[in-house]
Amino acid sequence: MHRITHLALAALSLTAVLTVACVQNDAPAADFMIGYDGVTPVTNPGPPPAARLDLVVSIGPKSLTDMGSPDEFGRVSSVALGPNKEVFVADRLNSEVRVFGLDGVHHRTFGRRGEGPGEFRSLNSLAWSGDRLLTFDPDQGRIGQWSAAGEYLGQRRTQTGVTGQSDLVRFYPVGPDEVFVYALLSDQRYQRYFVGLNSRGETGDTIAWLRGPSSGPPAYIECQYERSLAFFEVPFAPRFLQHPGPGGVLYSALTSDYRIFVTRSDGTEVLRLIERPMTGESFSTAEWRSANAEYREWREARKGASCDPREPTRPDAKPFIEDLFVAPDGKLWVEVVRTAGNRWEVFGTQGRLLGSIPAPPRKEGVAPAFGPDYLLTIRQDSLDLDHIDVWRLEIGGGTH
Repeated sequence: MHRITHLALAALSLTAVLTVACVQNDAPAADFMIGYDGVTPVTNPGPPPAARLDLVVSIGPKSLTDMGSPDEFGRVSSVALGPNKEVFVADRLNSEVRVFGLDGVHHRTFGRRGEGPGEFRSLNSLAWSGDRLLTFDPDQGRIGQWSAAGEYLGQRRTQTGVTGQSDLVRFYPVGPDEVFVYALLSDQRYQRYFVGLNSRGETGDTIAWLRGPSSGPPAYIECQYERSLAFFEVPFAPRFLQHPGPGGVLYSALTSDYRIFVTRSDGTEVLRLIERPMTGESFSTAEWRSANAEYREWREARKGASCDPREPTRPDAKPFIEDLFVAPDGKLWVEVVRTAGNRWEVFGTQGRLLGSIPAPPRKEGVAPAFGPDYLLTIRQDSLDLDHIDVWRLEIGGGTH
C-alpha cells in the first residue's frame, strides 16, 4: 500500500504545518539506529508459524436499500473492540458512536453534534481504557469519558485545534488501561510527544517524538504555492515510523530495514531489537512513474510552485514495512510490503514471530484497531461507503 499525501490549506492550516515542521526539526534524533551496543537482536529467520485471519463479521450497508440504516456510516474515523466484544464505531460525519455486536446487530447509539457535555465537533478517535471509553475531540480540545452503555461520565481538557491526518492525531491504546495521545507540549518551544492516559487521568508518562536518522534521501516533498503548502510522499522512500508501547517505551523502525527498535521514552537506551531477515523487492520504471503521477500533475497545474526537493530521489528498492502497531494485549503487528500483497506479521511481547497472514484491504488514513487476538479494519467499497471488518487471529491450532 503506497500513499501519496497532499495536504493543502483546506485540510491543514499554514500555521499548523509550519508549527509541526518546526517541532519535528527540534525533536531528538534516533541515533540508536546508527550505533547501538550490548543488545542481542531477537532474530526471526525462516518460514513463519502457521496462522490465519478469520472474518467474524463485516458491518456496513449490504446494498443501496440499506441506506439510512444504523450500519450506513457517514465517515468512520475510528473503531474499538469493547470489554464485552462489542464493536464501537466513531462516525465523524454524524458526530456519534454506534455500537454493534459481533453478529453485526446494532445495539445502541450515543453522542451528537454540538459543544455541550457529551457532544462532538470532531469525533476523531476512540479507545478503551479500563472500563471507560475515551473519545477524542481535537477541535474542542477535550477527551470524553463514557460507560459501555453510553452514559457520559465527564471530560478532560487537552489541546484545542489540533488538525491533520487522523492516523497521527489519535489515541494509541497499548494496554488494558494504558492509552497514549499525540500532543504538542510547550517548554519555551513546542515539542511533539505521546502523553499517557488511563481510566483515572494522565499517567505522567510522556514519550518524546523522535526524528529519524538524517542520512538518506528525503521521504517527502514540500511545496509552497501562493498561501498553501502541499506535502507529497516520495514513492518507496524510507520513512521513520514510531508507536508508543506499554510502560512508556517506544517502538520505531525505518521502513527500508526490517528492524524494530524498542527504546526508553527519550530514545537514549535500546531495550530490544526485533529483526526479520527478508529479501528486498525491486520496482519498475513504470511503477515509479505511476506512483509520481499525482505530484507531476500538481506541479503541471501550478507552474509557480516552489518545491523542496524539486525532484524525488528514486530509492533502490521497495520498503519492507508499511506500518506498525502495538496492540493492547502486547502483540506487535507489522504490516510488511510485498509485491504479491501486503502481509501482517505478528510478534509476541518478547519479539518472537507468531504468524504471518495476508493483510486485508483497509482505508488509508484510518488506523486499524486491535483486541485480544482480534484485528478491526475499516475499508471502503466501490461506492465509497465505509465498512468495518472484524477478524480473529488464529495461530497454529488456535489463538495465542
